[in-house]
Amino acid sequence: MKRIGNILAFTVVGIMFVFKSYVIVIGQVKPVLVALNKNEANMAIVDPGTMTVVGKVAVGDGPHEVVLSADGKTAFVANYGNQQPGNSISIIDIASAKELKRVDLAPMIRPHGLQLIGGKLYFTAEANRMIARLDAATGKVDWMMGSGQNGTHMVAGTADHKKFTTANIGSDSVTIFEFANGAGNPGPSKITHVAVGKQPEAVDISPDGKEVWTGLNADGMVEVVDAVGYKSVAKIDTKGRPYRVRFTPDGKTVVCTMLPTKEVVIIDAATRKETKRFKLESTPMGIAFSADGKTAYISVVQPDAVLKVNLDSGEVTGRVVTGNGPDGIAVAGT
Repeated sequence: MKRIGNILAFTVVGIMFVFKSYVIVIGQVKPVLVALNKNEANMAIVDPGTMTVVGKVAVGDGPHEVVLSADGKTAFVANYGNQQPGNSISIIDIASAKELKRVDLAPMIRPHGLQLIGGKLYFTAEANRMIARLDAATGKVDWMMGSGQNGTHMVAGTADHKKFTTANIGSDSVTIFEFANGAGNPGPSKITHVAVGKQPEAVDISPDGKEVWTGLNADGMVEVVDAVGYKSVAKIDTKGRPYRVRFTPDGKTVVCTMLPTKEVVIIDAATRKETKRFKLESTPMGIAFSADGKTAYISVVQPDAVLKVNLDSGEVTGRVVTGNGPDGIAVAGT
């Protein structure tokens, strides 16, 4: 094999193959972005490079949240429902743009928050006041635990499966679930409720599991909870409702999408100080990050679209209309 300028060439049994390429990467994840259109009961598949829709897949009514497998090949959708409560999770093959299976969760209803860690999908069943776990390989629920709190909405967990948190809108609390053994065999567990401000909805946990950040719908603030000492340690005035509160992958920054002001607020996680605020054309909803945390993909409504945003400059670098009422969003391979 030899390089000729920018040409990579090699010979196999007398035949030369020539590629105009610098690097051949084996096993690289193909970039994919997915967004749920709540009002259409479908999921749009988007090429995040060109910001074009490449497929749509029908799911259950009122799909709210979605996650992607690390390899970008499979999506999982929580079918929350509309007036009629939903009770299923859709498993979708990205390459064929087909629903592989719709898992019936009954008697659990109103599945909402999702977190995929390894081959385990953790989800909330809001109406049942609990979190549960689906084995992605078998499509079977293999574990569940009640929160005892009202409106258990979102869920976030650490990579070792040992600590999870939920925000409980109706109980003004966050719940911290801790498991001794993590993946596969949760073992002894501990559940701690921490009182917070009014109507916590958005929630995320720092990558090291030491802090929980939650958005207070009624108070227009973000509250920080010490997840080791089990107490509230700070409130940050975001001057409006933080619909989603998300740590960037490195855990250094927290990004909030603001419903009433059409803004994105960026907070330094260490100092808990707002560092940046920029306005968008529409009301921001869900948010997902590139692997380096420098780019955010944000679903927006009125007008409806998905935006690609540079978090350093606040510049919108891409835009695509995915459907009616985009909300839940996920990305892989970027």
